[in-house]
Order: sequence, then C-alpha cells, then structure tokens
Amino acid sequence: MEGIHRKMEEVRLQKFLANSGVCSRRKAEEYILQGKVQVNGKIVTELGTKINSEKDEVTFRGEKVENTINKVYVLLNKPIGYVTTTKDQFGRDTVLDLVKIKENLLPVGRLDMYTSGALILTNDGEFIYKITHPKYEIEKTYNVTVKGIITKEEIEKLENGVQIENYVSSPAKVRILKIDRDKDISRIEITIHEGKNREVRKMCASIGRKVLALHRSKIENLDVKYLKLGEWRYLSNKEVEGLLKK
Repeated sequence: MEGIHRKMEEVRLQKFLANSGVCSRRKAEEYILQGKVQVNGKIVTELGTKINSEKDEVTFRGEKVENTINKVYVLLNKPIGYVTTTKDQFGRDTVLDLVKIKENLLPVGRLDMYTSGALILTNDGEFIYKITHPKYEIEKTYNVTVKGIITKEEIEKLENGVQIENYVSSPAKVRILKIDRDKDISRIEITIHEGKNREVRKMCASIGRKVLALHRSKIENLDVKYLKLGEWRYLSNKEVEGLLKK
C-alpha cells in the first residue's frame, strides 16, 4: 500500500508542542529551557531536540501531549474589563470566559484590560508564531479617542514614528475620524504592524495626548463591526489562509 513504509518526519520539540495546542512556539522554547518538558521520561532542555510523534512520548508538566487536535480559529470582539490571558492570578475575568468551547484556546497577541476590539484565539501554536512574528507585519487598526483637538503636526509625528521609551515606533497610517470641539476630543484611526506593549497609548502620550478610549477595529481585513462586544465567530479557511500568506 502506497506510503506504508514511509519514515515519519521528525520535528523540533517546540514545534510539536505548538502544533499540539499546548502553547505558542516561543512559549514552548521557554518551557523546554526551564526543564518542564520530558521526552520518553527524560527532561529535555535542548532547543534543537527533534522527536518522532509516532514513537516518542512527550509530557508537559506531567501530562502526555497528544498531537491530534481539531484546529480552530476564533475572532472575538473583546469588551473592556477582560484580561487577555488563559488564567489570571487576581481572579479577573479572562477572554476565555467569553469563548466557551471544548478546545483549549490561546490568545494571538494581547489587548490590555481597558482596550476593546478584535482579538484572535486559536489552539494552533504554529499559527500564533507566524502571526505574531514581526517579519509578517500583520496590520492592526485602532479607533482612538484622545483629549483635545489634535493637530496636523501631531498626526504627521505619529505617521513618521515617535520616540517611545527606548525605541522609535514604526511609521503608522493615521487619519482623523472626528473632531468634537464642544467635548474637546478627537477621534483618530491608527494602523500599525508592530505589537509592542501598549504601543498605541504610548504613541499618543508621546505627542501629549491622553487616550480616553481605545478600540481595535481590525486585524488585517478581519473587522469586528458586525460582532457585538463579547460576541465571537469562527474564522473561515480562506481567512486563515489569507493571514498566513502575508
């Protein structure tokens, strides 16, 4: 029978863990270095270790890791007040309290507790690795409400990149959505492809503007305008493939 004698492909241990939905590949590398992963009963700390999933038994924190999972991809419109983690040490609500399905999902990137909007969750660790890697330059679009009337010069600064702590932000796409002089606020749209911690808030702070509200409206072409806050939907195969083609 064709293929019956084919040698099973060996894969790096961190890739196997990611493909099995345990965690992202980057996190898997951390767990391996920390001695939390065993292969055939022995702790492995070398990132170059390869395994054959048909013959080798991999355990993580004492539990056997299976490599047969139904990969799912979810788009959530995250409300304010939920943290983007799987568990929270302070007992706060997490995004997984909103997406209750049998698969164990992980967030792709993060949104802080006070930011709403588009968030992808999946059990595909390789997908997480590819989507969050800087070289793919996945665009994220934010609707930002700031205090005061923003100026053309401030918009240009955001577009060209601003000094944030120890780095300069990459050039951004910025446009004004609304100016409300009575309320003394401005609404702008900012599109970036970096994913640094609280970057949009820090960008606005660098031009002297306080962020009053922050909502991520899109990840690439995935828009949450048809999802109410707290609602989610599955991504189609076409949408997943579109993100991976970046």
